[in-house]
Order: sequence, then C-alpha cells, then structure tokens
Amino acid sequence: MAQRIGKSKPQGNDKRDKKKSGGFSKFYKKTNPKSIIKNKPIPKPIKETKEEPTTISISKDGSMRLNKFIAHAGVCSRREADKLIGTGVITINGDIVTELGYKVKRGDKVHMDGQLLVAEKLMYVLLNKPKNFVTTTDDPQERKTVMDLVSKATNERIYPVGRLDKNTTGLLLLTNDGDLAKKLTHPKHRVRKVYHVFLNKPFTKSDMKKVTDGIELEDGKIIVDKISYVETEPSKKEVGIQIHSGRNRIVRRLFEHLGYDVMKLDRVVFAGLTKKDLPRGKWKHLSKAEMDFIHMI
Repeated sequence: MAQRIGKSKPQGNDKRDKKKSGGFSKFYKKTNPKSIIKNKPIPKPIKETKEEPTTISISKDGSMRLNKFIAHAGVCSRREADKLIGTGVITINGDIVTELGYKVKRGDKVHMDGQLLVAEKLMYVLLNKPKNFVTTTDDPQERKTVMDLVSKATNERIYPVGRLDKNTTGLLLLTNDGDLAKKLTHPKHRVRKVYHVFLNKPFTKSDMKKVTDGIELEDGKIIVDKISYVETEPSKKEVGIQIHSGRNRIVRRLFEHLGYDVMKLDRVVFAGLTKKDLPRGKWKHLSKAEMDFIHMI
C-alpha cells in the first residue's frame, strides 16, 4: 500500500484607460508594443526562428517544487497543481504525496493516476494564423487546425493560448507553459490585443463614440481600450481597435451589434508581440528577449 506523505489542505476597481482617437498607424505604433502592458520597455524584435527552449529551472541540489514539476509536465498551471496534489492522485516513487511544498529530486518517478509525468522543455511558438484553420488541438470534424501549421515547430506538446475564430487571422501563441497560458488569458491581467477590422461600409463617427463610451451586449457591457480609423484608408471602412477582453467573438459581435458586417479581422498585436517579419501561415520560436517580456506581465 502506498505511503501518504504530507497532509491534504483545502485551498482556499480597475481604472479604465483613457480613450484616445487618432490614426491607426500612430495608434498601432503606440501599442506596438511598449504601451501594451504597464508601459514596460521591450527589447527590439529579434529575427531568429531557431528553437530556443526555456530550460527547466531547478535548485542547486537538483530539486524542483512538485507543483512546478506538474506544470512543466503540461498538466495544468501551478495553482491548479496545488489543488491536484491535495486530492492524493500524485505519487512519487510509489508514495502518495499531498504536501504542497514537496520537492521532486533527480531520479524521482512522479505519477498522476498511474501515468508517468515528465517535465518538458518550455516552448513558445508564435503563429501568424491564416483563414480557414480552427484553433483547437483536435477537431472531431477533421477540419484543418492550427496544430497542422506548427507540427514541425517542436516535439513537445504545445497548446494554443486562447483562440482565434476560423475566419480570423493574425497572432496566436502556442506553448506548454501552463502558468503563462493562464496568466495571458485571465481577465485580471488585462492583456491587450490589437485588431485590424475591415467593414462592409464606412464606420460613422457617431458609432465610434458609442464604442468609446461602451456597448451593452447580451453578455454584458464591453468597453474598448482604444479605437481609431486606419489613416491610410480614406473610405473609413477599416478600423483599429485595442481590447483586453477575452470574451467569445467579442470584436465581431461588437460591430455586428451596430449593424456592420466584419469582412476581415486580423490580430496584429498580442501581449506585446507583433507580426513583424512573420508572414501569414508561418511560425517562429520566441526569442529570449520576447520570452522575458511576456513573463513580465
């Protein structure tokens, strides 16, 4: 019978940004990417696309906290791992471990429900998603998925951070870093995204004001961070919009609510990352500078 180690312990007004109008080119430069997250500086983009995995951090004695080990194995975030440990489904060298601060040593065999866990290299892949690919790791309808596009990026299991609709193009981050993925998708971190929106008719100034003031949708009010016309498009059918909400199809629903059809939607900035030197349908591994930046969130 497996020995039980440790005791199971139960786990127990943002100020809105000031709205600014103006040309989308200037707006894009402002949000690309210095002003996206707390005005923290970002190093200049680095063009390398070679694989640059993050090493698994361990202490000098070769140990690692159990919750971190579970997160690096791609199971869940560290916070969720704490709850998992408390349920008694984790064994180390055959013994049940419920101690939250337990440290895994080199050579230890960690199992979850009998399945061996292996800490993976942390990988970060940025994709410029084209149309007609669904954001999922597996599609029962056998449609083309974003995983088909990054199949040669790494041998590790990576997952999309958030999602883009089938017909939406632009930036999508894929990783096996559960902690970062949760942070980038949690509303409290207010991670902002910038979209280039193509409409079927000119976007009126009165509707621009409505969006700036906030639009009441069926699932609640949506207030954007910034919105502006695209400077180079005099027809006013193209709009740049910056948001931090992760609600489903929020950009499309916002414009549809006002009577517009979104002809094309492209995400040009995500969490301070941009499409610079990344053609449609291509991917790259984040540079160390880019990884350092997104971990500052």
